[in-house]
Amino acid sequence: MLSLDLLIFVSLIYVAFLFGVAFWAERASDAGRGGWMRTPLIYTLSLSIYCTAWTFYGAVGFAARSGLEFLTIYLGPTVVLIGWWLILRRLVRIARAERITSIADLVSSRFGKNALLGGFVTVMAVVGTTPYIALQLQSVTLSISVFAKGTQNILSSTNIALWTAAGLAVFTIVFGTRNLDVNERHSGVVMAIAVEAIVKLLALLAVGVFVVWGLAGGAGDVLARIDASPISQWEVSTGRWIGVTFLSAAAFLCLPRMFQVMVVENSEESHLATASWAFPLYLLLMSLFVIPIAVVGLDILPAGSNPDLFVLTLPLSAEQNGLAMLAFLGGFSSATSMVIVAAIALSTMISNHIVTPIWLRARGQGATISGDVRSVVLTSRRISIIGILTLGYLYYRISGGGAALASIGLISFAGVAQILPVMLGGIFWQGATKIGALAGLICGLVVWSYTMFLPSFGPEVLISQETIDHGLWGLQWLRPTALFGIQGLDPVVHAVLWSILLNSFAFVAGSILSRPSPLERVQAVQFISAFDSGPSARGWQRGATDAEDLLSMAQRIIGAAQAQNLFRTAAQRQGKQGYLPDPTPQFLETLERGLAGSVGAATAHAMLGQMAGGSSVTVEDLMAVADETAQIMEYSNQLEAKSGELTTTARKLRDANDKLTKLSIQKDAFLSQISHELRTPMTSIRAFSEILQDPDLSDGDRPKYARIIEDETQRLTRLLDDLLDLSVLENGQVSLELRQARLRDILDRAEASANVEQHIRIRRSAGREDISILTDPDRLTQVFINLMSNAAKYCEAQRPELIVSVSETPAAITVDFIDNGAGVDKANQDMIFEKFARASDHSKAGGAGLGLAICREIVSNLGGQISYLPGQRGAAFRVSLPRD
Repeated sequence: MLSLDLLIFVSLIYVAFLFGVAFWAERASDAGRGGWMRTPLIYTLSLSIYCTAWTFYGAVGFAARSGLEFLTIYLGPTVVLIGWWLILRRLVRIARAERITSIADLVSSRFGKNALLGGFVTVMAVVGTTPYIALQLQSVTLSISVFAKGTQNILSSTNIALWTAAGLAVFTIVFGTRNLDVNERHSGVVMAIAVEAIVKLLALLAVGVFVVWGLAGGAGDVLARIDASPISQWEVSTGRWIGVTFLSAAAFLCLPRMFQVMVVENSEESHLATASWAFPLYLLLMSLFVIPIAVVGLDILPAGSNPDLFVLTLPLSAEQNGLAMLAFLGGFSSATSMVIVAAIALSTMISNHIVTPIWLRARGQGATISGDVRSVVLTSRRISIIGILTLGYLYYRISGGGAALASIGLISFAGVAQILPVMLGGIFWQGATKIGALAGLICGLVVWSYTMFLPSFGPEVLISQETIDHGLWGLQWLRPTALFGIQGLDPVVHAVLWSILLNSFAFVAGSILSRPSPLERVQAVQFISAFDSGPSARGWQRGATDAEDLLSMAQRIIGAAQAQNLFRTAAQRQGKQGYLPDPTPQFLETLERGLAGSVGAATAHAMLGQMAGGSSVTVEDLMAVADETAQIMEYSNQLEAKSGELTTTARKLRDANDKLTKLSIQKDAFLSQISHELRTPMTSIRAFSEILQDPDLSDGDRPKYARIIEDETQRLTRLLDDLLDLSVLENGQVSLELRQARLRDILDRAEASANVEQHIRIRRSAGREDISILTDPDRLTQVFINLMSNAAKYCEAQRPELIVSVSETPAAITVDFIDNGAGVDKANQDMIFEKFARASDHSKAGGAGLGLAICREIVSNLGGQISYLPGQRGAAFRVSLPRD
C-alpha cells in the first residue's frame, strides 16, 4: 500500500508541474509565441473537461449498477458534435460577432441585452453547477481515503475536501483572472487542461490494459466474465436511456465550463470540424475499458466494495502501486480541470451580470464618474471564485457525500439543461421575447429544484418527508416524484420531462403573449442571420457625448493601452489623427463590443447608454426586422455607404478648413513673435555696442555690458538654430547618427540637461528603462529635454509632478510623459505640433514655440511617432519608437 505521505508529495509535485505548464503557456502567449497552442488538437483536448471525476471514476460505478446505461453520458456529446454541429458553429459565430463572454451573456444579449435575464441565468448556472463541484470534491476525498485506510493521519474527509477546494481556488485565481477581457484566451489554463486530458486518458487506458491482461486472462476471459456477470442481465429502459442521453447532450451545450472552452475559448471556427470526430474518438477511448474494469472488480473485490473506486482499488489489490498512483493522478486531473474552468466561467458571469450592474447603480452616475471599473471587476471575479468553491464544499458537507457520483452528476446536468429551450429558441426563433425567456427559466428552475435538487439533500434537510410522500400542501398531484399524478416514471426521467416541458411551454406562451422591444428585434435578426449578414452598426444614434469622456471610461475598464489602441485605430479609419474619433454609431458599436469582452454585452450596453444618451433603432434596422426584400436592403445599404462617404469627405474638408484657419491665425502670431524675438536681442546688441564705444565708460561696466551682448547673441543664435533645424528636418536633409544606446542613459541625460528639479518632480520606473534601442541618442535626448521642460513650464498643479513611463512590445518602445496639470485644451490638441502653434500665451514660456514641431520632425525621422494622449489627468505625450 502506498503511504499517504508519498501520495500527498506526488500530488503536490503534479500540481506544481501544472502551475509550471500554465506559467510557461502564459509567457509564450504574451510573447507572441503561442500560435501552436491555438490548434485543433489543443482545442479538442480542452473539451475533455466534460470528462470529470464522474466519467473517470463514476462511469465504472454507473456500469456496475446500471449496465450499459453508462454509455448515455458519452452518447450525448457525440450526438451534439456529429448531429448538432451546425448549432455549435452558429454559437461560435454569434459569440465572436457579439463578443459573448458566457452563456448568461449569450441569453442576455439575444433578448435586448437585458441585465435581469443575464443575472437570472447566472444564478441558475451557479445553483446547477454546485452539485457538480461537490461531486469533484467527493471524488478526490474518496480516492485519498482509499490510500489512507489503516493509517494514522490527521486528514479527515472534511479536511481533504476543504484543502482541495482551497488549492483549486488559488490556482483558478492566479491563472483565470490575469486578463480582464475574456476574449483574450486563458492560454495557461487551456494548456494545463490539455495536459490533464492526456494524463487522465493514459491513466484510464493503463488501468484497463492491466485489468484485462494482468488480472483477467485476456480479452476472451473478460468477455466470458461479462456474459456471466449481472451487468449483462440489466434490462435497458428505453425511456431512461433516451432521457439521460438527452440530458448529457443538453448539458454538453449548456454547462458553463463547456460553453467557456467550446465557444469562448474557440480561436478558429474551423476547429469545430476537427473536434466533431476527434472528441468522440477521445470519448470512445475513455469508455473502452469501463465494462471490463466493472466486471473484474465485481468478481475479485470483496462484496460491498464501492464500484466508483474500482479504478483505484483494483491496482492496489494487486499491489501495483505505480499504476494506482497514475490512476489517482488521472482522477485528480479529471476533477480539478472541471472545477477550474467552471469557476472561471461562473465568476465571469457573476461579475458581469450581478456585481458590476449593482455597483454601477450604487455609484449613481455610472460609468462617467472617476473610478477603476477594471479593479472592481477583477476583484469581484476573484471573490466569486472563492464563493463558488465554498458553495461546492458546503453542498458536499450538507449532502453528506454519500451518494453515487453518477446520481450527483445527473442532478447538475438537469439543472443547467433548463437553459437549453431559451438558448435554442433564441438563436432560431425570431419571435422569442425576454418575457418568454424569463418565464421559461423561472418555471424550469422551480420544477427542477422541487423534483430533483431539494430532495438530493435528503429528507428533512431542505424539504420535509411529508412533502415527499404526500405532496406540497398535502396535494397528491404535487408530489416531487409524481407531478400531476403521473407515477411509475424513473425519477430522473420524471424530473427532466416535467421541467423541460413546462419550461418550454412557458417560454413559448410568454413569447407569444408579449411583444419584443425594438432592440430585441434587432438582436434577433443579428443572431438568427449570423451566417447571412456581416457586422453592422445597429442600435446607436449619434449623441452629444464627448470622445474624450468615452476614452476615459474605456481606460478604466479595459486598461489604458488597449483603450488607446482601439480609439486610435477608429480615428485612423475615420481619417483623423490622434486618439479621438468622432462618436459615430459605427464607432459606438465597435466600442461596445470592445467593452463587452470585459464586462459582458449587457453591462457594456448599459454603460454606453448612460454616456451616449441611449440607443435607437434606425430605419435600416426596422427594415431588417420586418424582413424586407433583398433588393430594398441592398439599395438601402448602397445609399448608406454613399452617405457615409460624403459625410466623411465633408468632415475632412471641414477639419482641413478649420485647421488652415487656425494655422493662418497662428502664422500671424508666429511672425509677430519671431519679429519680436529677433528685434529684442538685436536692439540690445546695438544699444550696448554703442555704449561700449563711449570713451567715458568705466572699466568696471565694460565686462558687464559685454556679457549682456554675448547673452543676447546666444539667444539670437538659439532662435536661428531652431529655425534652421526645423527647416533641415522638414526637408529630410538631416543626417542621423544611429547607434545602439540604453534608453535609461538617454533619459538620465535629458533629465540632467533639462535641469527642472526645482520646478517639477520627475517620477520614473528605472527597471523598465533598461532597454537597448537603435537610435540617434543626441536627437532623442533633444526630444525628451523639450517634453520635460514643457512640463515644468506649463504644469500649474500645486505640487507639479511628471511621470515618465516606459512600455515595450517586440516591435516598438513607448515612452509616456504625463503631468498632473490641467492638460492641453481640447481646441488646441490637434494644433500643438504645428510650427505656427502655441498652446498658451507667448509670454509665459518664452521662445518661438518651435519645440514640439521640432520634436515631431525628429521622431518622424527616427521612424517613430509623437502624439498627445487625451483622457489623462494632465498633459500627456507619447513617444513611440521602433526597436530597429
